[in-house]
Amino acid sequence: MSTLRGTGALIRLILRRDRIRIPAWILGVAVFLLGSVATFPVALDSAADRQARAALMDNPATVVLTGPGFGQRDYTFGAMVANEMGGMTAVLIALMSILLLVRHSRHEEESGRAELLRAGVVGRHAPLTAALVTVIGVNLVLGALLGFALPVVLPELSTAGSLLFAAGLAMVGTVFTAVAAVTAQLMEHGRAAVGAAASLLALSYALRGAGDLGDGTLSWLSPVGWSQRTRAYVDGTGWPLLLGVALTVLLLLGAFLLRSRRDEGAGLVRGRSGPATASALLSGPFTLALRLQRGVLTGWTVGFVLFGAFVGAIGEQAAVFARENEMARRYFEQAGGADSAETMIATYLSLMGMVAGGFALQSAGLPRAEESAGRVEPLLGGTPLSRSRWALSGLAATLCGSVLVMGGAGLGAGLVYAGTSGDPSNVVRILGAALAYLPAVWVLAGLSTLLFGVLPKATGLSWLVLTGIVFVGMFGPLLRVPDRISDLSPFAHVPTLPTEEFTPVPLLVLAATAVLLTAIGVAGYRRRDTA
Repeated sequence: MSTLRGTGALIRLILRRDRIRIPAWILGVAVFLLGSVATFPVALDSAADRQARAALMDNPATVVLTGPGFGQRDYTFGAMVANEMGGMTAVLIALMSILLLVRHSRHEEESGRAELLRAGVVGRHAPLTAALVTVIGVNLVLGALLGFALPVVLPELSTAGSLLFAAGLAMVGTVFTAVAAVTAQLMEHGRAAVGAAASLLALSYALRGAGDLGDGTLSWLSPVGWSQRTRAYVDGTGWPLLLGVALTVLLLLGAFLLRSRRDEGAGLVRGRSGPATASALLSGPFTLALRLQRGVLTGWTVGFVLFGAFVGAIGEQAAVFARENEMARRYFEQAGGADSAETMIATYLSLMGMVAGGFALQSAGLPRAEESAGRVEPLLGGTPLSRSRWALSGLAATLCGSVLVMGGAGLGAGLVYAGTSGDPSNVVRILGAALAYLPAVWVLAGLSTLLFGVLPKATGLSWLVLTGIVFVGMFGPLLRVPDRISDLSPFAHVPTLPTEEFTPVPLLVLAATAVLLTAIGVAGYRRRDTA
């Protein structure tokens, strides 16, 4: 029997299972990029405004976060799209590719479903091939969609430049699809495979940032750097994409070679045997939940500390830009009322608070993932652990984790801003401003808990809610979204510290809302069947 027998049927099965997930990813990435690009002419309608914006690209913190800043002498909309949106969009697509590939390879083996499929007429390499074809196909479809949609959303963008820009994004996604295919062979568990591939993505982005600060040599070691060095919309060249194609081919060959050298369900890197008895730190459900979430929590916290430091570094420079640009001044007046560095930092913190909702949803969704994997029933059936205690312990880990995430953002921004302003008191003020968003983050965690307890198969709806909150929060002031819609977001009721007066009532109402949602969710979980 051919080792690829059954690949077509498995591709159809993956598309059937992910008939909502894959379109949601494509739609989410498209809305993020196209929605951002659509606001550029609104915010920067003159060449002088765009040149003022280009000055921000000279900041080392901006270079590390976004890219090398090609085409600054004539800062067109195309150069803005490539410089300011390329890096973040590439990371988003790479994460999508990693999660989808591991979901349909290592996770399938971990759950035992792959073994059931192999009992039929399915070749040895068919499952991995089907996952690769599907995920790479998603990248190509997404790339084509973005390439043809960008000139429609913003006519100033050339079709050739848009296609080159989108091809670079698709190349990054394809490379990390292959990276995930390799880590899925090495690791025994899907979570470890995702973590290893995501770590390589973070290393790739760090190399790109370090290279762009220096002479650019290190940037050539990063697929993200290859994408940006196509210089789309400036003086585009496509040959860096060939580096991505070559690396993808090598990684895929390696993945199939590794796949042929291991047993079904096993990884080439075997986990270490644990001690015969658990330590006291793992004797309770709360510490167990923290242990399960340590990778996720570490990644989010490190990322927010670094981004907070970036915000603290560019605060003053961004305030100068806002004072010189009418639309930016209008945006920040609606957001905070002034055009000082503190207003800029406060506005960025509000955006980070909304993004931190992603951590809350990911962390609060862990009990559902454990339940789907069948690891909850032994805990609830073989120990005195009650359902309520299990659910609340996971939620407690989420709440504590969100304190670390937002606290890290506030501390990073406060320390850097205190260093640039020469006022040590700014550390405490900025840290307090960041922590003020916790009740709003907890509302999202409460919403996830409610869905987990009452409608477990609909827990993904919480991500749609977060997407709407972030979109309205980012683009609402520019698109003049009515207040009655903006007010639906819990983040709209958080005082914009430190530029506004602290008012505890909205925060207490948000905290009470989070408690109510949690209580309903836990009550529902006590009454439903586990699945």
